[in-house]
Amino acid sequence: MARFAALFWFSILVVLQYASIDSAMAEEIGMYELKKGNLSMKLTNYGARIVSLVLPDKNGKRGDVALGFDTIQGFMNASSPFGATVGRVANRISKAQFTLNGTVYKLPANSGNNTIHGGPKGFSQVVWKVKKYRPHGAIPRIDFAYHSFDGEQGFPGDLLVRTSYTLLGDNQFCITMKAEALNKATPVNLFNHAFWNLGGHNSGDILSEKIQIFASHYLPTDSTLIPTGEIVTVKGTPYDFLTARTVGSRINELPKGYDTNYALDRSGSSRLKKAAIVHDERSGRVMEILTDQLGVQLFTGNNLNVKGKGGFMYKRHGGLCVVTEGFPDSVNHPNFPSQIVNPGKPYKHIMLFKFSTL
Repeated sequence: MARFAALFWFSILVVLQYASIDSAMAEEIGMYELKKGNLSMKLTNYGARIVSLVLPDKNGKRGDVALGFDTIQGFMNASSPFGATVGRVANRISKAQFTLNGTVYKLPANSGNNTIHGGPKGFSQVVWKVKKYRPHGAIPRIDFAYHSFDGEQGFPGDLLVRTSYTLLGDNQFCITMKAEALNKATPVNLFNHAFWNLGGHNSGDILSEKIQIFASHYLPTDSTLIPTGEIVTVKGTPYDFLTARTVGSRINELPKGYDTNYALDRSGSSRLKKAAIVHDERSGRVMEILTDQLGVQLFTGNNLNVKGKGGFMYKRHGGLCVVTEGFPDSVNHPNFPSQIVNPGKPYKHIMLFKFSTL
């Protein structure tokens, strides 16, 4: 009888152990492809991320312009969220805490004393559900969905999140991110963390690529890359890309490179405004980014040093992130536009990418 009882409780413990496994990882990880004309995109529901983006150069030769890995394990092992949907709050939160409606929320710190990209297990490191998948046709599209639970990585309230990738005509695609707070107010700042190299993911550094950023002001930061709260002019600084110039033209004036948030200029009544244009003269590829967000983060892969697709080594400045978003650490800066999402008032973020050749 005693032996039977021991076996019974052992079985219960095993069941409980498996029941406690993160439900996000219970979804099956898959690879998906969207194709339209000369453009093809591979994605995975691990992090609702871009795996590759293949399109022609000025000579018609197709190439992959997104840095990444040949296997899902590669993405899991990477220190940066290559191509992923990042949240619940992307970018940085100072001192890993914020106050909302009188309550102090303490988060796990994963960047010194600060929290970055939603914490040590943010949205880029969970498996999303595939809600819709149309690989071909007039408008190829895939929708990923994730339910972030109350208290996940320290954030308040249940949050339903959806990221959609849609291929449009003439070498264009759109990323739409939506979030709905179910029961509590919560901060939300979602973005896509693709590393681009328009010469091809395996073509070396991006310092010779030209970039124009449609922003007259940027957000200075402290030594830990937390915004000081100021919004200052780019005029007379290495941060001025109002006129197109190469990424590397003044990068040596900065300690490591660019990891800088810009306040985008207003552009009339259009729903989407231009954020940036990137041009690689060698391949002739041009990428134009439009958004409905207030800011754009320029990051020049300052710490890249990892073996990527095909065994190619991605080294320092091997990829360029041009990431539209709200202002970093807005939860701790009352003068920044709020990123608090309340029940009944959903969040939305649109990114439109247009590719061409010169």
